[in-house]
Amino acid sequence: MQPDSPSKNKKAMRLFQILQVLDSSITPNRCKLHMAGWNNIEDPLDVYLAGNFDAWQAEQSRGNFNRDLVVSLIALSDPNKWLFVGVHDVSGWSPIKHRIDNFRRYIMTRRASTDSMSGRLVVDFKRTGRQSYLCAENWEMSLLVAEIRAERLQVIDFPGYTKTMLSKQHLDIIVKQQNASWKSALSSVKGIYVIADKTNGKLYIGSATGEGGIWGRWCEYAKTGHGWNKELRKLLRKNGVRHADNFQFGVLETADSRATNEDILERESHWKELLLTRDFGYNAN
Repeated sequence: MQPDSPSKNKKAMRLFQILQVLDSSITPNRCKLHMAGWNNIEDPLDVYLAGNFDAWQAEQSRGNFNRDLVVSLIALSDPNKWLFVGVHDVSGWSPIKHRIDNFRRYIMTRRASTDSMSGRLVVDFKRTGRQSYLCAENWEMSLLVAEIRAERLQVIDFPGYTKTMLSKQHLDIIVKQQNASWKSALSSVKGIYVIADKTNGKLYIGSATGEGGIWGRWCEYAKTGHGWNKELRKLLRKNGVRHADNFQFGVLETADSRATNEDILERESHWKELLLTRDFGYNAN
């Protein structure tokens, strides 16, 4: 059922009005909407920021892209806001070998005509259910333009030590890109950090005492997933390396410039005792 367009937004520009200015051949009846959101494994926004969205989107479990064109929208933190990330032509598909769950890889070509809006255009759309694949003509009037950003969305600059809350996917992106604001801030301090497992709430408390500071330690997590910690290595051997995608990183405290390594290790032990991470978390000692 097609929802009514809100009366207060009658004058709002619609997504397809902009797309058709850029490319008149992009008509709703040719398009499937891909409303990409968290799939209990990974956040498509993290995939997009890492530059891997097109390949990720092409793999589907069934005939989701049964039209000429796919308009891709990624869920943002506001449940009614979606980031436009491109339009793709669909020219076929092939089965993915060694998989028994009917997964297929679509042959998709990004349309350069709309790339100027990719990562910049934010759509206001209140989805009535959880369906991720919609026929565009049924929702054309409800896909309203909320914002056109001056620049493409990218990983935010370092927000401050007390506000740091970083997913493993974002950490990977920051390390891969050697993001200057994060690298400068985290490599300049030693201190105590926490890793939270979002699947069960268990915590790991760690410390950074080397020359690279917290940045150096976190680069090891980006590289290995476990940072060579005993219990985290055991966890990833059991659940697979992709389990590290459930980790969330934060800074508990930074060390005073006069603090010795022994001082930092003492503070690390304090946090382990306070948060009971030896008994109920991932700290082995």
